[in-house]
Amino acid sequence: MRSHSYGDIVSGARKRKIPEVPAEPGLVVEDPVSGFCGALVRLEHGNAVLEDRNGKHRVFPLGPAAFLLEGKPVTLVPARAPQPATPQPAQSASGSVHVDGLRARVARDSRIWVEGKHDAELVERIWGHDLRVEGVVVEPLDGVDVLSDAIAEFGTGPGRRLGVLVDHLVPGSKESRIVEGITDPNVMITGHPYVDIWEAVKPDVLGIDAWPRIPKGVEWKRGVCDALGWGETYEGWQRVLAAVGSFRDVETPLIGAVERLIDFVTEPVD
Repeated sequence: MRSHSYGDIVSGARKRKIPEVPAEPGLVVEDPVSGFCGALVRLEHGNAVLEDRNGKHRVFPLGPAAFLLEGKPVTLVPARAPQPATPQPAQSASGSVHVDGLRARVARDSRIWVEGKHDAELVERIWGHDLRVEGVVVEPLDGVDVLSDAIAEFGTGPGRRLGVLVDHLVPGSKESRIVEGITDPNVMITGHPYVDIWEAVKPDVLGIDAWPRIPKGVEWKRGVCDALGWGETYEGWQRVLAAVGSFRDVETPLIGAVERLIDFVTEPVD
């Protein structure tokens, strides 16, 4: 009868690889010799300290396949220390990087003009940090009817630019007709389609479904406050301004318009 050499079969068999498991505190393992089962408390001096459900501690030596995890042998290895999280730079209300310990830059000769006090306050609310970093002053015009005269009086030049933010800058509006007459290369005029800067604030930020439609002939802010029960216009504005915390609370056309003006007035002079 022909004999079989089982030694060749055994030597050629692949040894089963024992998985290595990070020794995280709280990991429940079992010592296969004693049957002691407990949660890992810590590793110390080449040993594992386990705690059973009664609070009893026992120490077992570490080694290959020294413990059972869910009934299967494992080798406990020291867990990697967590990598410190990379700190993310703080953001300003406009979404730019916040500069800590900022000292406002000396004001540039260039300026940004807005139509009124509310426009200036909202721009400051969102872009105030950026403007102080860049040394840009925002000034209210009290309307665009005097824009041409105001530009002439200001006296523009390559290092003395003007950026102008205009409300309701849509085809056919009074504002668009005024803007069409401005051709100074050191003046950039941008705008948004909203009747007033209030309307550039997203309605849901204020807890309303939409801005009310105000009939022609009714002063818009007054009509809004009456429709929404906001009291006097100064009270309505306080409510609107208080609801704005960052650029996320206003509509995209306003964001783009202001960002373009900041870029224009801070562009290096050749």
